Amino acid sequence: MANDPLLHPYRLKHLTLKNRLMLTSHEPAYPEDGLPKALYRAYHVERARAGLGLTMTAGSAAVAKDSPPVFNNILAYKDEVVPWISELTDACHEHGTAVMIQLTHLGRRTRWDKGDWLPAVSASHRREASHRAFPKQVEDWDIERLIRDYADAAERMHAAGLDGIELQAYGHLMDQFWSPLTNTLEEPYGGDLDNRLRFTFDVLRAIRQRVGEEFIVGVRYTGDEMLPGGLTASDGMAISQRLKDSGLVDFLNVVRGHIDTDPGLTDVIPIQGMPSAPHLDFAGEIRRQVDFPTFHGAKIQDVATARHAIASGKVDMIGMTRAHMADPHIVRKIVEGREEEIRPCVGANYCLDRIYQGGAAYCIHNAATGRETTMPHTISKAAQKRRIVVIGAGPAGLEAARVAGERGHEVVVLEAASDAGGQVRLTAQSERRREMMGIIDWRLERCEALGVEIRYNVWAEVEDVLQENPDVVIVATGGYPMEDQPTVGSDLVVNTWDILSGHVPPGKRVLLFDDAGDHAAMQAAEVIAATEAELEIMTPDRTFSAEIMAMNLVPYMRSLQRPNVTFTPTYRLKSVQRDGSELLARITSDYLDLDHERRIDQVVVNYGITPMADIYFELKPHSSNGGEVNYEDLIVGRPQAVIRNSGDGFQLFRIGDAVESRNTHAAIYDALRLVKDL
Repeated sequence: MANDPLLHPYRLKHLTLKNRLMLTSHEPAYPEDGLPKALYRAYHVERARAGLGLTMTAGSAAVAKDSPPVFNNILAYKDEVVPWISELTDACHEHGTAVMIQLTHLGRRTRWDKGDWLPAVSASHRREASHRAFPKQVEDWDIERLIRDYADAAERMHAAGLDGIELQAYGHLMDQFWSPLTNTLEEPYGGDLDNRLRFTFDVLRAIRQRVGEEFIVGVRYTGDEMLPGGLTASDGMAISQRLKDSGLVDFLNVVRGHIDTDPGLTDVIPIQGMPSAPHLDFAGEIRRQVDFPTFHGAKIQDVATARHAIASGKVDMIGMTRAHMADPHIVRKIVEGREEEIRPCVGANYCLDRIYQGGAAYCIHNAATGRETTMPHTISKAAQKRRIVVIGAGPAGLEAARVAGERGHEVVVLEAASDAGGQVRLTAQSERRREMMGIIDWRLERCEALGVEIRYNVWAEVEDVLQENPDVVIVATGGYPMEDQPTVGSDLVVNTWDILSGHVPPGKRVLLFDDAGDHAAMQAAEVIAATEAELEIMTPDRTFSAEIMAMNLVPYMRSLQRPNVTFTPTYRLKSVQRDGSELLARITSDYLDLDHERRIDQVVVNYGITPMADIYFELKPHSSNGGEVNYEDLIVGRPQAVIRNSGDGFQLFRIGDAVESRNTHAAIYDALRLVKDL
């Protein structure tokens, strides 16, 4: 491991980073009142404890009140942020990890009705599509104030003992000055490239006056907007050279693209099914030509890619941010020769999509990330070994088996199918989402290493379970598509699972009615549309695919925006009947009592999941707790001790979709927080 390029130290000015792996600046939306308190600190310390070289906090810590965060960011304009940043920094320094923070003014990339309801401000009046605010064009007094705000925030970060700061200059205010698409100012801050860069250099000079020459300052920026009329790769190279020549910055952190639309953001930060490391070569070319410390991160989801980035000399520090959300112990596992145990990032982007909808960032298959103050990343051994039977080998069942195995219990899994995976296996039938199988494959490998026994092709009956003489039974049988809708004609429709599995081929004229708004409908739509069938996607909601968040929707729309596909929101499938060789679908609405019709040859429906829980209810009388869960104990992390039935029966629990229709993350979280205390 000593020769591993990822583990080589890197000298940046006076600072020695102990290895080449970093978390790029990101905001998981864990602050309280805009301050990085206990959870925020615990999140970064977990990764520092495992050996990370550099952790970059706060994607976009706000430097001014007219830069109100559109989700829960650190407020760097508050004086009271200093002690909290200081505590986080000291805690990471104890493990030898350097800490920096990203500062920004969002400019137009916010809304006027957030925070203090101040007008958004930018270098033009042009609205950003994503956040929809029409900004005020900056005046001279705004520019003076903004420069001072940046300098004030940098001085606070310096006082907090951070190792450095990074200024955000893509999609935010600085880049809005840079780009000819978003700068309509006259001289001295508008016009040619030097004038458009003037605001940035004014800010950098003001920061240096406050923090001195030794404090590390970098810029994260786009070297090519990839937009007609925007900054070109040639502009990006010129900007990179100017930043170096200024003597005001110590490193460059290069991205490529634009983030003013959902598709643009998704191309900058690619999700599953998109190419890995798409901008690495571009960042490497900037480093080669400019010859200056260069950082980069964009879908570097595996160690091999990160190692290549450093070994080939493309960049000096490589970011594995989402990968470290999936597994915070990557560095430790590299050092200890346990790379095969790294929990893979599957690119589901549940983390980023959640924050853009106002939630905290959670990894789709590591339920401890973002819950470091309540959930363990390392499972402790139980005081007493127990025999645990898990019914079902989907994500919930396998997580329950894995955690129970880590606890040292004797674990048997009974699975009705010939393979593990449940609904995830169905999801992975689509080529674009095949990475989802990493959720299952990693757990199967861990279960095998832990001695968990998995029996396939076993449809568990009560007697089968009782013969195992269990101490605990966990029902993780998942669910199946709701089959009794619509109330008239349910026997004439097929469900999305039929299409995804290939059991039913798509028709030529198809109505896909989606009452759940989840991935199953959009994946089925992709399969149908690819056959050139005439497809109408209908939903009673005011928007389609309400459960699919912004960045995950992008690949679907790229495959479905074609002449043979139409989208119809706010209408509801009422009934289906046979009419000769056709199907007659009657359509109504929640808004008006309508009676429209469609004549098609296939109706595909998505009404969500019905729990498959028969075995749970059959086992309840045999259990000591009657299936009851004490929610207070579950939430605070105490063992379950409910007794409802007499005798020495086993404890019985059910998790995941066997309880109710939710998602993969919820199923895994159910398993972790229950089984960690068994």
